[in-house]
Amino acid sequence: MATAMRSTRLLRLGFRHVPSLLFRGPLSPSPSPGLGLGLSVGRVGLVHLRCSAGSDPVPKITMDHVTVSFARSGGAGGQNVNKVNTKVDMRFNVEKAHWLGERIKERILQTEKNRINKDGELVMSSTKTRTQKGNIEDALQKIQAIIDAASYVPPPPSEEQKKKIEKIAAAAERNRMQNKKVLSQKKESRRNKPSWD
Repeated sequence: MATAMRSTRLLRLGFRHVPSLLFRGPLSPSPSPGLGLGLSVGRVGLVHLRCSAGSDPVPKITMDHVTVSFARSGGAGGQNVNKVNTKVDMRFNVEKAHWLGERIKERILQTEKNRINKDGELVMSSTKTRTQKGNIEDALQKIQAIIDAASYVPPPPSEEQKKKIEKIAAAAERNRMQNKKVLSQKKESRRNKPSWD
């Protein structure tokens, strides 16, 4: 049942040969070089699809691209949060990232403008785990997810999707014209109303 629902969802996105994409495997991404697709399997076997422009790989962020500072974590945790600097504040300068394409940089600057400071740094915090290492990995994954989303290029719509879009647009236009006609008739009837004087 879940597989059928997932395959329907993938078909709506315009992907073909859906059964070959539905699989369970390791949690590491497995790129498909011929299609320009990056496939990775989530914890419950859900397939995440990434479609990059042409055959260019999605850029990967490393510790060389960020600056990290530590602070004491808030919230529950007892003595651990009071004594150990486990909170991670990670800063990634988007404007100076020469290894990112201009289109990707512009999309990050546009979509994440609330997280970017005046110096052009994307600020990401993490207090997910009780260790510095775990929080560093979590913050890096969050930034990588933003880069992945900015790198995504949707596949071109299929003929079936184009026809559906045209059909919806035609129905909306008919509805608009019908509403316009009803309003026009209402105004006309008010103008031609006989006076009682």
